[in-house]
Amino acid sequence: MTRAQLDKRPGEVAAMFDLLAERYDLLNDVLSLGQDRHWRTVVARAVGATAGQRILDLAAGTGTSTRAFTPGGAHCVACDFSLGMLGVGARRPAPSVAFVAGDALALPFGDASFDAVTISFGLRNLADPDAGLAELLRVTRPGGRLVVCEFGHLPWRGLNVLYERYLAAAVPAVARRLSGNPAAYDYLAESIAGWPAQPEVARRIRGAGWSAVGWQNLTMGVVAVHTARRADSVPAGATV
Repeated sequence: MTRAQLDKRPGEVAAMFDLLAERYDLLNDVLSLGQDRHWRTVVARAVGATAGQRILDLAAGTGTSTRAFTPGGAHCVACDFSLGMLGVGARRPAPSVAFVAGDALALPFGDASFDAVTISFGLRNLADPDAGLAELLRVTRPGGRLVVCEFGHLPWRGLNVLYERYLAAAVPAVARRLSGNPAAYDYLAESIAGWPAQPEVARRIRGAGWSAVGWQNLTMGVVAVHTARRADSVPAGATV
């Protein structure tokens, strides 16, 4: 089992999510106390998909997040490296959603293919998050949008310590009752605790070449929605 403090091996992480696929959405709903629905609404509003636009949802899993971008008539791609997750998603009716297997560090799309790109709760699972952000920049058209929804850290140190204790104890306990792979939720708690705070994530997004970078805390900072744009020209020194 991959542990958060070790280098993330894509094959092991994908296998972990394959095992969770059938109950993944239920577990998210239970463990977030239903907040995941609110988070998806905020992400969809930030993406702002409109008719005819092409939207890439990376680390889309079963495509639950991707479906939130379709009501306005956008064409959406749900991309993930877990075939188990994609298989579950593809069994559900999903007009305007194409399910595509892909590596976040070498996306199977051409340059400037999408009007907006988004990744929810997947950036911290990448073996190289900075390379993933640069790859997302590559496939985004000039002027296009990036929306990253990821776990954050509470701005109050004492409360954040209590929150991390909850993650370490309560999350695996609940997962043991509802999941066939409770060890995956040990990984979840560790990966959240080891992920940088919101200002550092914003710095890394800028370092990948994105502009107009900002973020919004949700649920007191348990989750943050980071937004950015691809400039008409990529800044000198940025990797694309």
